[in-house]
Amino acid sequence: MFKLSRRIISVGLSAGFILLIIIFVIIQQFRKPEDTTTVFNKGVDLFVERVVDGDTFVLSTGEKVRLLGIDTPEKYESKKLNKDAEMSGQDKKTIKKLGMLASDYVKGFVEGKKVRLEKEPNYDDKDRYGRLLRYIYLEDGTFVNGKIIRDGYAQVYEKYPISKLDELRKYQREARENQRGLWGKVEGLEQFK
Repeated sequence: MFKLSRRIISVGLSAGFILLIIIFVIIQQFRKPEDTTTVFNKGVDLFVERVVDGDTFVLSTGEKVRLLGIDTPEKYESKKLNKDAEMSGQDKKTIKKLGMLASDYVKGFVEGKKVRLEKEPNYDDKDRYGRLLRYIYLEDGTFVNGKIIRDGYAQVYEKYPISKLDELRKYQREARENQRGLWGKVEGLEQFK
């Protein structure tokens, strides 16, 4: 009788342990994934794995990030390229060239670097393409969104109200007044008629 009771207890404990594992796995499946900002604050390093274009990155987590408050010229054929050409009066070839210059500039100081993401308070977490909408900071504190505008490789994206809009507008004025980046003369292009 004692052996039988011991065996029943052993089987019961094994079944209970397996049940706990199954419950844990099920909970993990339905758990909401952590925002990368939260992950970063927990000490997990996030790196810019690849620059897609001047205002979009892919992180080491595989997530895409769209920089808030900035807009760089398009470097790919798209509806936006057509719209930019129409609005600016520039031909698509010029805009694509400017887009490549902006993308290469951003790639040069961001790709492969450790970054910190900051969410805009009371703002959408992601855009309609599923990209995280964020301000980005390098390890040394450099405000990436602002630096790209300040150095003349983007303009302020003013369609939506954000808390750093005035700061970004100030950087854009400085870049234009000092003819920095794409606001200056670009070799081989006559982008400003």
